[in-house]
Amino acid sequence: MSFITRGFGGRRRERDPRLPPGQTLVSDWPVLSAGPTPTVAGDAWEFAVGTENGVHRWNLEDFQALGMEDVTVDIHCVTHWTKLDMPWRGVSLDRVFADVETSHRYAMVHSFGGYTTNIALDDLLGGKSWIAFEADGEPLTPEHGGPARLLVPHLYFWKSAKWVQGLITMPQDKPGFWEQNGYHLHGDPWREERYG
Repeated sequence: MSFITRGFGGRRRERDPRLPPGQTLVSDWPVLSAGPTPTVAGDAWEFAVGTENGVHRWNLEDFQALGMEDVTVDIHCVTHWTKLDMPWRGVSLDRVFADVETSHRYAMVHSFGGYTTNIALDDLLGGKSWIAFEADGEPLTPEHGGPARLLVPHLYFWKSAKWVQGLITMPQDKPGFWEQNGYHLHGDPWREERYG
């Protein structure tokens, strides 16, 4: 497995109250990937949610019709960089789950290319996460996860899966790709939950 990193240049500002412990402030947006960047045509993109009650599917137009919103959040990468006040545009997972019933407490997020990450539904709902289509006022590029990526800004950024295509709810937590390779199951940057 090869790791690709581009554009990391920052400075540590331990006294900035918005920087979690061990993070360095950056003004750019570094690209980090494990493996090749998949090509996903926007018109071929769809999102699916699987639960114990069945599967819900949306094409791009229907998904965005759920209600796009603008959010500005800070993002924190496990590799120690933080970008503050980053503008995004996407659909809240609250809107996605408005008509989805499940008694499960966890989800496994799936991406084109085979990447997975586990997240508790409590970390996805309640205004905490979005399926993002734009960042910094522009459509997401493939290198940054376009056409769509999960955005869960209160967790380390590996949880904000690139090239997202859906999720499957689970009754119990199970590790995804990075979690199977030693990363923490949860990933709270304020608790430095980097590794399990």
